[in-house]
Amino acid sequence: MAPSFNDENSLFDFVVNEGNGVKGMVDSGLMEVPSRYIQPPHNRISKQHATVSIDQSMTIDLSELDGPNHDQVVKSIAHAAETLGFFQVVNHGVPLELLDSLKVAAHQFFNQPVEKKAVYLKGVSPSPMVKYGTSFNPDKEKALEWKDYVSMIYTNDDDAHMFWPKECKEVALEFIKTTNQMVQKLLQALITSLGVKLDDSRLNAFIGFRMVNMNYYPTCPNPDLTVGVGKHSDMGTLTVLLQDGIGGLYVKKGDDSSPGNEEWVGIAPAHGALVINVGDTLQILSNGRYKSAEHRVRTTSVESRVSIPIFTAPLPMTKIGPLAELVARDGVARYRELLFEEYMNNFFANSHDGKKSLDFASTT
Repeated sequence: MAPSFNDENSLFDFVVNEGNGVKGMVDSGLMEVPSRYIQPPHNRISKQHATVSIDQSMTIDLSELDGPNHDQVVKSIAHAAETLGFFQVVNHGVPLELLDSLKVAAHQFFNQPVEKKAVYLKGVSPSPMVKYGTSFNPDKEKALEWKDYVSMIYTNDDDAHMFWPKECKEVALEFIKTTNQMVQKLLQALITSLGVKLDDSRLNAFIGFRMVNMNYYPTCPNPDLTVGVGKHSDMGTLTVLLQDGIGGLYVKKGDDSSPGNEEWVGIAPAHGALVINVGDTLQILSNGRYKSAEHRVRTTSVESRVSIPIFTAPLPMTKIGPLAELVARDGVARYRELLFEEYMNNFFANSHDGKKSLDFASTT
């Protein structure tokens, strides 16, 4: 017998604890959004109050980093990181066939019967490095997010081959490997723009942790009432995101607007492009010069959407804090020094709430 989605306990068991996810709910013939998913008005995403697409100046040809336009490209990357915190890259070195294969693999994973996915639920997954779930922090959220996901933390190739889901492990592993050099180049460009020199080992320490997610946003009966992902910034250093062609990603312009008066920019999908966004760690390292991007995802009633991000971050026991050269130059440390593990634990202990996670490290 189908559960009652009007009963919150029954819904939570079905979607979260049993692993059916939002997809299982939609596949059961759902005709309206259950109350547990209805967002308060100030969290809903109105297309009428959003800019249609990202400025073309925020699309960067990475092949030019190795040519005569190197300095101008670095300036463009730094400008994007200082303002919106988001930009798109083309000619990035990741094969376009791989990008297409990733999207296919994501659909294959989520289209499996629930019992095939539920083996990766927290507490039963064969490895703590693989987790299948729904929403962001269901136990803490007043309104759940309209999203299912599988996350895979990279430790080494052997563990990935052994534990990651067979439907997507080969392409996910290749995605991590083929983006690694690009992420190193981007971080090097951003640190250089700050007037700071870091050796390779220190630079790599800030991107030593890598996790790839496959996110699945099922069709929604009423997208105006829900969110795929609520307002948040990413906790790490840089995020690399592959969108499909449907769209739905929105980034906030500026930090100072009051709730209800924010300006949001839609990041229109571009074939073959990857989206890059600044995370909280890079904002902390840069002493606030680079802006971690507050973003969110709108649902759609047309067709199910997938996205595949790679989150790069420091390893848990790495110390993070404003770079010493910048503190000396600015005359103030806007963030305290702490272990990344402390920041990460605080981030995952709370529900999405804009950029409030940065308050944990702030000195003001």
